Amino acid sequence: MDFEYAIALTGGIATGKSSVSTIFKAEGFVVIDADKIAHTVLNQASTEVANLFGREVLCDNGVNRKVLGSIVFANLQKRKALEALLHPLIYHEILKQSRVEEMKRKPYLIDIPLFFESNRYQISRTIVVYASRAQQIERGMYRDGLSKEEMLRRLNAQIEIEKKRQWATYLIDNSGEQNTLYEKTIKVINQIKKDVV
Repeated sequence: MDFEYAIALTGGIATGKSSVSTIFKAEGFVVIDADKIAHTVLNQASTEVANLFGREVLCDNGVNRKVLGSIVFANLQKRKALEALLHPLIYHEILKQSRVEEMKRKPYLIDIPLFFESNRYQISRTIVVYASRAQQIERGMYRDGLSKEEMLRRLNAQIEIEKKRQWATYLIDNSGEQNTLYEKTIKVINQIKKDVV
């Protein structure tokens, strides 16, 4: 499929992607959220997930993502097994939603945290939301209640943010004050409106 109007929104853990996504939505952009799709797919595949990782990953409403995360981020083979199960299902759903958006012939975002890592989506334009590694650790520990060790494990499972920054079509630097993020995002939105017609 040709992603002619799609722009991949990506970054790293705790760089501020959700905040940027919220601003884009407020400005009238459709955002297809790979994480939301992943949550749905994960719960739909809870039986297969329990077969792979044991029943302790289950909770009342499907899969306990915190328990599952602590297992897969500590073991590369287990992480790869989970990705092999989920990624094709997530990809299929993103394609389905993208076909609808492509017909509208206007720019939209696909929020894919592991866009560069997965190498699955042939999307030519990317927005990278940037924060320094030290900020990622600090913000992630505060936001998700993770230990520094857990944060480092998760960061080490991703391509370094400094590399992603170099590959960006549009860069939103969120390493400064929180109140400047809105202005920086609006600047990128205006640029996209000029570029993607």
